[in-house]
Amino acid sequence: MPRKCLFAGAVLLLAGGRAAPQQSALLFDGKTWWEHVRVLADDKMEGRDTGSEGLRRAQAYVVEQLEKDGLRPAGTKGFYQPVRFVTRRIVEQDSSLALVRSGAREPLVLGEDAYFSTRTDLAPQVGAALVFAGYGLQIPEKNYDDFAGLPLKGKVAVYISGSPAEIPAALASHYQSASERGRALRRAGAIGTIAIPNPASMDIPWSRMSLNRTHPSMALAGKEFRDPGELKLAAIFNPAQAEKLFSGSGHTFSEIAELAKDRTPMPHFPLSVSIEARAKMEKQPVESANLVAALPGSDPKLKDEYVVLSAHLDHLGIGEPINGDRIYNGAMDNASGSAVLLDLAASFKSHPEKLRRSLLFLWVTGEEKGLLGSRYFAVDPTVPDQAMVADINVDMFLPIVPLKVLCVLGLGESDLGDRARTIAEAHGVAAQPDPEPLRNRFIRSDQYSFIQHGIPAVKMDVSFLPGSPEQTIFKNWLTNRYHAPSDDLDQPVDLSAAALYEQILRTLLINVANGDARPAWRPDSFFRRFVTRPESPPPSPY
Repeated sequence: MPRKCLFAGAVLLLAGGRAAPQQSALLFDGKTWWEHVRVLADDKMEGRDTGSEGLRRAQAYVVEQLEKDGLRPAGTKGFYQPVRFVTRRIVEQDSSLALVRSGAREPLVLGEDAYFSTRTDLAPQVGAALVFAGYGLQIPEKNYDDFAGLPLKGKVAVYISGSPAEIPAALASHYQSASERGRALRRAGAIGTIAIPNPASMDIPWSRMSLNRTHPSMALAGKEFRDPGELKLAAIFNPAQAEKLFSGSGHTFSEIAELAKDRTPMPHFPLSVSIEARAKMEKQPVESANLVAALPGSDPKLKDEYVVLSAHLDHLGIGEPINGDRIYNGAMDNASGSAVLLDLAASFKSHPEKLRRSLLFLWVTGEEKGLLGSRYFAVDPTVPDQAMVADINVDMFLPIVPLKVLCVLGLGESDLGDRARTIAEAHGVAAQPDPEPLRNRFIRSDQYSFIQHGIPAVKMDVSFLPGSPEQTIFKNWLTNRYHAPSDDLDQPVDLSAAALYEQILRTLLINVANGDARPAWRPDSFFRRFVTRPESPPPSPY
């Protein structure tokens, strides 16, 4: 395979209209960041799949940089925190899906009509009637329940992804998580789900969604991570073929898709077909690791508290070829975020700061498998859990346009968002919440694992104003490069945007590390309920 390379002129150094004095004050130039990306997204890393030799090589590179920059190991084995997984792979030639209508069996083409999701431990056989459950959500805080009055016991719930506009984005995201939706469905008596992606918010086309459907998924090993009531069936249905589900029900999928596009309320009704599923899965044990490094603070008391800066190092590995290329390099997802952590760690050596609290740099594994590495760390951290005061997560921050607008996921949930906004504006950058709430990004990266344990968290990304030309650039990137081999080193990036992003992030880290008070949830934030930790942590081991 020809090795991918960075062509001359592919990296764009754009000033973005920012004032020269502010630009010259930056500690970063984007070049050292990109050099780290070039190493981590090189073909030699083979896409950094969880548990793979390529990911181990990437981890060795990160550890080498940490040792050079003088950070302290903060894992359970040096910089490493081993994590055990079980892989799940569907054996498609021995598996099938079919609709049953009026006693007649209509086989579905796996990959074209639908495919199995192995994020659940599929039962070998399932036969059940189908019920359309709208968005498939139960949100007690808003008295919203898609399952109320539906005959779901022993049935499979069909839903379209999304949420009604009346539900705040962060709240809707939480209840769209697999764990929350699964609990609600089990309470309603459902035995499985068929999810239909919302055509108005699909990051990538169906052809790419289904391409690597037989690639193994993973679950955390260990009894404490097992879901005792997992659903028996989980499948994803192609929206272009979804009329097959609705035929004879008195409704059409085009009607449902139009409602979902506008985030309006949905009808709920039994479908006139049943599902027949046969699934064969293969399972294998796999071990990977999180990487953890500490930069100790100096305050006699506050040094025992930690500001966490996280990013996932894993990606998709080697998969089905697109245009002859099988390596899913993950340059922006998330060699870019991992490189930011390395760049910031080095900046504290070259430009020391007297930090009152300690910093914890965390590279997690298994994010692409369902936030598994961060979930493991949040449950079993290598520092006392009550010592972690905040998480700032960096994942696919996409410096592909000048940084004029910063999207802060979690902006309105805690004063960590307020601090991010103030710092961004001081650097001439506007801050905004998620401009595309249908994409449900608040629960789709590792900050969510910390949020579920009561730790205020934000994720910050280079962004755009709705309806702007930059929005089209981001949409084209998602369509053509997200989770594809073309997310490689042969793509234009804006080094000045990356540099300014890093400066804002570093300033936020220092602000939280040196503040008198820990970041706090807003009194009206839904996520405040997860706080169960005492205010005073035990002494730090680092």
